[in-house]
Amino acid sequence: MSLRVLITGCNGQVGWHLQRTLAPMGEVTAIDIEQLDLTDSQAVARTVREVAPDIVVNAAAYTAVDKAESEPELARAINVGAPGKIAEECSRSGALLIHYSTDYVYDGSKQTPYDERDATGPLSVYGETKLAGDQAIQASGCAHIILRTTWVYDIRGKNFLRTVIRLAQEKEELRIVGDQYGAPTWARGLAEATTIILGRCLEHKGGTGKWRTGIFHLTAGGQTSWAGFAQAILEDYVAFRPADGSGEFGSPLKTQKVSPITTEEYPTPARRPRNSALSNAQVQAAFGITMPEWRDQLRLAMQDALRR
Repeated sequence: MSLRVLITGCNGQVGWHLQRTLAPMGEVTAIDIEQLDLTDSQAVARTVREVAPDIVVNAAAYTAVDKAESEPELARAINVGAPGKIAEECSRSGALLIHYSTDYVYDGSKQTPYDERDATGPLSVYGETKLAGDQAIQASGCAHIILRTTWVYDIRGKNFLRTVIRLAQEKEELRIVGDQYGAPTWARGLAEATTIILGRCLEHKGGTGKWRTGIFHLTAGGQTSWAGFAQAILEDYVAFRPADGSGEFGSPLKTQKVSPITTEEYPTPARRPRNSALSNAQVQAAFGITMPEWRDQLRLAMQDALRR
């Protein structure tokens, strides 16, 4: 039987890759903000009903962490209202909902990696709305897989990796926060892991008649600081940059120096968790997935960007 899959947020970092990794699984309908206003709950419900998917992969979100502090209503509409409405429609139809959440639902005070049983305590509007979105999905009663991840980047779009490269091409020194820790996670790796998880969910449903459901952490292995991440980006840029300077990322760097600073030296409207490390033990046990170390993922991403 050919599956009907609906992807929302298809032009975002993860959504763009999902269109490619999920294509072999069936009939994929991919939509973005141009096709669907996520603040319009009736339009969201109507779209899900018209597509009539077996599986919805919701990669859409309001992710402007600092801007959310001044736009809480918009962040709530997109991060709570939209996934809640999608979940209601999935509950009605029996479809499985796969949804992406974040480390920002935790307060970052734990000294070891967070697991799915740990208490939440978001520090920002963004974190509050993402947690409320998770809770709305759970309350709907739909079959769901909520994947909490960290520090997502890609070689396209707006993200930390591209910002670091741009700044290193313009400045003599980069001052980057060095006392916040997490696992940089490549969007393509997330999409590939999601596809494996979806396959396992289909096997489970075939054997039991029910979808698997729950919250799982899914990040690259290991951890580093933002400053450590930036330093690794610059090292790989130098290692893989084409000798002729061609391509989008071909320009030389003005600096390879990253100076770690404290969170207090770089104040932002939204507070960030100091510890964003998440344990992948549960997703490994449930789906047999072991994500690559963050440094290995980054090296592959940079090779992909610089050798095209």
